[in-house]
Amino acid sequence: MNRLDSKTRAQIINCLIEGCSIRSTVRMTGAAKKTVMRVVVEAGEFCARYQSDVFRNLNSKRIQVDELWAFVYAKEKNVTYEMKGLHEDAGNIWLWTALDADSKIVPSWYLGDRGSKSAFEFMSDLARRLKNRIQLTSDGHNVYRDAVEFAFGTNVDYSMMIKVFGHDRDQRSPIQPR
Repeated sequence: MNRLDSKTRAQIINCLIEGCSIRSTVRMTGAAKKTVMRVVVEAGEFCARYQSDVFRNLNSKRIQVDELWAFVYAKEKNVTYEMKGLHEDAGNIWLWTALDADSKIVPSWYLGDRGSKSAFEFMSDLARRLKNRIQLTSDGHNVYRDAVEFAFGTNVDYSMMIKVFGHDRDQRSPIQPR
């Protein structure tokens, strides 16, 4: 198997970091589309290993967690039986993320569904990466409650931030100024 030289690999990665599409990266570097895709996968695997090894015993103080929705091949409602046969991961996927509010690093992330098993895996990984008690904030997704308790026990200051949208101005609390 042919290997790209370091200069071309760096050029491909730099193009992608700058926001170039895969097709424009192919045009600018002269590499084949499959080669660019292979470099993307290798770089991603390297970054995941690096993060897993280095992001340990973190001295974070404030962590915010949330989930981001995406889909693989098609939205869940559009996935056919045949598509599931070809691509078992087709459909909805959720990226669970933790963000250190001060340093802006992402100490932990997890790809899965939006259920409690994913929440437990995600929170357990996050807890293993931290060396001290933290202030943890999540949205109102109910699966966080048990997952946080399971992963951190009592060694966390945890709160849920629940945003309320669509209230009429005249229905404000009496302590809010007009």
